Amino acid sequence: MNIPTYSLGPALTDEQRTFLDTSGFIVFKKFISDDEIAMILGELAEVEKSWVAQKKEKAFGIPIRYSTGLNGEKYVSRFAFASCYSKAIHDFLMGERFKHIQAVLGGEFRLGEREKDGMVVNNYVNREGSKWKQLGWHTDGLRDFFLPGARQRPLWQIGIYLDDSPITKGGLRLIPGTHKQGLFGQVFRKASFLDNRPDKDEVCVTAEKGDLTFHDGRLWHRVARATVTGEASRRRVIYLPFIDGPLHEKTENSPTPLYQRLNFLAG
Repeated sequence: MNIPTYSLGPALTDEQRTFLDTSGFIVFKKFISDDEIAMILGELAEVEKSWVAQKKEKAFGIPIRYSTGLNGEKYVSRFAFASCYSKAIHDFLMGERFKHIQAVLGGEFRLGEREKDGMVVNNYVNREGSKWKQLGWHTDGLRDFFLPGARQRPLWQIGIYLDDSPITKGGLRLIPGTHKQGLFGQVFRKASFLDNRPDKDEVCVTAEKGDLTFHDGRLWHRVARATVTGEASRRRVIYLPFIDGPLHEKTENSPTPLYQRLNFLAG
């Protein structure tokens, strides 16, 4: 499948809407600038420094993933609720561009800054001893069944790339159209988080630094391991949940949900 790329305008064009509805994902070019990326990375470095010093284990009940860096240092390989620990990033997310995303998605969608896992930042590095090189097949929408009411609600995951992500870095693999498979397919098509095997129908999402992606929370996806190693393999991506449904905000005292326990068992 040849994945088209687009520019995000005032509203989705008919072509963009058709592609998104059919495939369950879409890629937009150059959503944020290099200066904004530098600001975000600088803020994340301060959050990381604080968490490592505190030996912090969880953010709002979600386990923090740590790995060993290329020089033997401890670093955060998966942030959860990152914007809740940085005023500058929080203010950035409150800007007009993110309100525009809400408008493009339509309905009652909102940025779930304190819901789900909040602002997630993944930092994948392929090196010996790294614990965060890939992620098995899963769908994000099933997490609703761990909330009060146990009903699946509409969810869009909005990705923002902080590094270039060519195919050599592994990257996001999606199975287009699986957002229409129904609940049975979401539960039983794959062994969630445990299955890392390539699928004959998957596509690889390649992107450049600053690009924006949407993908439907019901879509099967995984993160493949890079074929390069060391710093050349580093791939940092933000994911923001845009939610339609009852408010389920988390706090520092929130319990760890079962889906996160399964994710950690999968390694």
